[in-house]
Amino acid sequence: MKNLSFFILFLSFLFTIPVSAQDDDVISVDSSLVILNASINDAKGNAVTNLRQNQFKVFEDGVEQQISLFESTESPFAAVILLDTSGSMESRISLARSAAITFLDGLDAEDVAAIYNFDSKVTLVQDFSNSRDISDKVYDLKAYGWTVLNDAVFKAADELSKRPEKRRAIIVISDGADTKSGRSAEKALKAALAADVTIYTVDMSAIDTGGKERIQNQGVLKNFAEKTGGFFIATPGGQAMRDAFKQIASELGTQYTIGYQPANIKKDGKWRALELRVQRPNLTIRTRKGYNAPKK
Repeated sequence: MKNLSFFILFLSFLFTIPVSAQDDDVISVDSSLVILNASINDAKGNAVTNLRQNQFKVFEDGVEQQISLFESTESPFAAVILLDTSGSMESRISLARSAAITFLDGLDAEDVAAIYNFDSKVTLVQDFSNSRDISDKVYDLKAYGWTVLNDAVFKAADELSKRPEKRRAIIVISDGADTKSGRSAEKALKAALAADVTIYTVDMSAIDTGGKERIQNQGVLKNFAEKTGGFFIATPGGQAMRDAFKQIASELGTQYTIGYQPANIKKDGKWRALELRVQRPNLTIRTRKGYNAPKK
């Protein structure tokens, strides 16, 4: 504690902010259908959009599954943008806001998006809508308080699990440092996987963030993205940031959605590894790595 005012602020957060999140919370999705949203690119990195269902094979724990749902690139998606507005983001709030606007501008007419900010709590800024006009509330956001990144991811996954769209995404704009969540990163990740959500993460670390701290925080963001089939974007600025968000919007519009009823119906809560294969050479396939089976 450097001074008395900081100490008082610390006590204020400690005693006035409820930790309503419990680490045993789970998201229950009323469906036995397992969904994979897959991004498929050719050797030049271009999206491949002309594949047919009979070219796909899905394996769960090495066992081929019977595909019962197949949607090509025209399907709409639902997304949640999570804006980190904690104290550590003070100098980068305007950049994060600009990124959110760029993402909204890249959506198709039938796509919907919601915006939440998170600091010591998770707050709805703009509910799901296909409007590309951003709420005035976004311009009032200030950097303040702790960081509940895990709780924010869990909340977004919970809200997306209630949506009718089968393509669902969370875009996290944060420096990756969680200081106050009631849930672990593992619990947040499980929630996202249960809700069939792809997570894209953008590192907003300050330029002067130390090497060890930066690596640790980036590791959290990379894990969210890689395990769910999304991707991680290292600290960009200006045009690089805008291009990154155009890339995310474009990718969501060119994914394939594949679903199946798992042959293994045990409700044991165990991890099930997923593999998606396409009968065409020289393609890069990105989708989620697996999911946790329901548990009795």
